[in-house]
Amino acid sequence: MHHRVAIVGVGYTPLRPVSPEVSFRELIFEAAMQAYQDAGLEPRDIDTFVSIAEDYLEGTAIFDEYVPDQLGAVLKPVHTITADGITGLASAYLQLKTGKFRTAVLEGHSKASNILYPSHIEAFALDPNFVRPLKANPRFVAGLDMHAFLMETGVPEELAALVVAKNRANALRNSRAAYPALLEPEAVLDSPYLAYPLKELEAAQYADGAVVLVLATEDVALALDTDPVFIEGIGWIEDTPNLDRWMWGRALYAELAAQMAYEMAGIRSPFQEIDVAEIDDTFAYKELQHLLALGLAREDDLVDLYQEGTFDLDGELPVNPSGGNLGSGYTYDMSGLRSVAEIVLQLRGEAGEHQVPDAEIGLAQSWRGIPTAMGGVVILSNL
Repeated sequence: MHHRVAIVGVGYTPLRPVSPEVSFRELIFEAAMQAYQDAGLEPRDIDTFVSIAEDYLEGTAIFDEYVPDQLGAVLKPVHTITADGITGLASAYLQLKTGKFRTAVLEGHSKASNILYPSHIEAFALDPNFVRPLKANPRFVAGLDMHAFLMETGVPEELAALVVAKNRANALRNSRAAYPALLEPEAVLDSPYLAYPLKELEAAQYADGAVVLVLATEDVALALDTDPVFIEGIGWIEDTPNLDRWMWGRALYAELAAQMAYEMAGIRSPFQEIDVAEIDDTFAYKELQHLLALGLAREDDLVDLYQEGTFDLDGELPVNPSGGNLGSGYTYDMSGLRSVAEIVLQLRGEAGEHQVPDAEIGLAQSWRGIPTAMGGVVILSNL
């Protein structure tokens, strides 16, 4: 019961705005083959499988019936987690911690380009009696939350534009990213409003892709010819999606998930102990909000930290060196797995041009998106 769990294999397809040449099954298969080869395992070596999916986004029900073939999971235990990627990671992790399983595979995917009108689908997550009848684009929720965040913290709107410029530029070094760009903060601020005060360039654009992770207990991980990355701490929270009960301007889910993960990992000073972080930036202000929730910055020094380049790729604590969701693309529930995959590559020294030197401890954080207050935090190490 006390053995550690490691990620021993990563499969991670390039993210693209559209992918008409492949189906979601083919994306998953590509990522799965990469992950098995990386881990030095075969599908027959895997004891249990987890799929991250949401039926109303997929357009099909009981989605775990659509993944066994491409994962090599036929006649094996497979179940779907309808939550963010790190909550799915927690499910696989806990199964291994029981001692009943020694290996697990976790898959997440996005075929967002198949959704012709995303806002129409996303609106189904809004309260059907009090919110959906307003017929507003669901992103108005992000506008309200951003406005509350700026008002309560005193953080200037210009800081969100700096987040966009940083992350889109980082994506230029990431060959898997769908939306790399060199943008000046002024261009971000000059872009049209989506929902005041949220600007068009401050929202991540959709992307297609797949991530598959192979997990193993410590004894299996150390016997493989791979570089295991251990899960030192993990936390996940599901709060209410009802907007009348939201804590507007505050990411309480991230605070509570971080407390769980830090306590488990023995992290007392996150800013000093964490070497690299991938955190949710589906909307630019969310990176700022999540930094505060994770204890990686304080309200009174947030502006100075950004202006000093603390969170830049070559800064003291690089945040979203991959480009985050803004630079890589928003992939719904897979977004959290993309962050985990990026941290694993960083800790193995395999992140390529966006590698952070000498990274030993990394943090990945997820948010499930509008209108949820759900997310997770995982602390990973190569020690």
